Amino acid sequence: MPSHLSADRPADRAPSGAGPVEALITRTRQLRTDMDAVRRGTESNGTNPADRWQRALYDLALTHLEDLDEHLAQLREGPPPTAGSPEALPASPALGGEAATAPGRIGSAEWELLTDEVRWSAEFYEILGMAPTAHALTLDELPSLVLDEDRPRLTAMVTDCLVDGRPIDGEFRITRPDDGRVRSVHMKGEPVLDADGNTASMWAVLRDVSELRRHRRTVSETRDSLRHRRPARSGQGLVVEPQEALLPPWHGFLRLPRQGGPGSLEVAAHRLPFEGPGEPAGSDWYDACELPGGETLLGVGSLDGEPSAVATGTAMVIGGLRGMAMAGTAPGQLTAWLGDLVSGTARPLTGPALCCRYRAETRTLRWAGRPAPMLFRDGTGRRLRMPDGQAEAEHRLEAGDLLVLHTPGPATGRDGERRLTGLARTLLAEPTAQGAARVLVDTFTAERRTGTACVLVARVQG
Repeated sequence: MPSHLSADRPADRAPSGAGPVEALITRTRQLRTDMDAVRRGTESNGTNPADRWQRALYDLALTHLEDLDEHLAQLREGPPPTAGSPEALPASPALGGEAATAPGRIGSAEWELLTDEVRWSAEFYEILGMAPTAHALTLDELPSLVLDEDRPRLTAMVTDCLVDGRPIDGEFRITRPDDGRVRSVHMKGEPVLDADGNTASMWAVLRDVSELRRHRRTVSETRDSLRHRRPARSGQGLVVEPQEALLPPWHGFLRLPRQGGPGSLEVAAHRLPFEGPGEPAGSDWYDACELPGGETLLGVGSLDGEPSAVATGTAMVIGGLRGMAMAGTAPGQLTAWLGDLVSGTARPLTGPALCCRYRAETRTLRWAGRPAPMLFRDGTGRRLRMPDGQAEAEHRLEAGDLLVLHTPGPATGRDGERRLTGLARTLLAEPTAQGAARVLVDTFTAERRTGTACVLVARVQG
């Protein structure tokens, strides 16, 4: 690990190993160029799952090489000056004039415990989305940028470092003050001891790993897609197939109605994988499509039953849902008929469903079923309510609204709903439905559950 900010070597002096480092940079850039050429030579239209998996691995490897190139360039330059000094403001020459926020750049910081002095490099400010002239946050203030659910993780790392002298090595998510974007960052550091062996300060390096995590998720999802296309004795491998055909995760989004315009929806969806032991109890589905007359169908649901029945039942439900919606069936009747459809099969299935019809011209949402949709607006989130005694509800949406449909899972129940509404500002800060869906996946997919879950996100366009 590199030395902390109080190193004796001047910042403007090249490290003694500049020659070997320069050679490593040359080799890394050549390897990156060669790999990019191979990737371009194997590109296809992306419709084959094996091709998507291969492309995802190439992208992940290239991201690692780009990070390595940036890290070696910073090593060649030597420790950066702290923010606020004149030489800290221009872009680094190793970037050819690009901003210091380029992927892979590392920021460094040191917190003095006795004097409360804080020293940040310019890159540290940039990664956190703060102006170079802003007040450098103390260790007590730093969690104010961190997402609520990640604050305990950061607090534990800092406490372990200051009290027990343990190195810091972990990730957490921040909300950048300058643009409101949520980014994943990785912090690595250690305590600095005084002559008596007591902790005098803490130093750390920080880098933005959002793109790296995104590429890793893509590799994992495309790998899972390949696995699900192979025969599975339980039948569960067949369940995902129609879902991927209707709305592939992370490979684009749907704009409904297709012609776009004010009030149209940008839609993204994802199926959260099963994290528990053994076989999942049932499966989940989602769908979105344009209906005659310009309306949009949105739906999510769950199916419980024998694995082989669930596999065939998913395709039956999606086909039946679309057919009835195309014929003009209202959401209240849709949910009732879907229940009759799955319960009347040779091997009966059960499970809740949520069905919505949306008209862009009036921004009117009609819905029925459960769990009820979550509406995010003006920095807050709430679950829509069904009027007493009614089988269907109607709600008028506004430009910029974010609608979240999900099946029963970690986001349900009092605690799950509280965590979901706590993500309101983070979700609304995402400029796309895909970005908001990724936030939900990152928040809930790591939790152990008894089955799968689906989330569908729709953003109303202005």
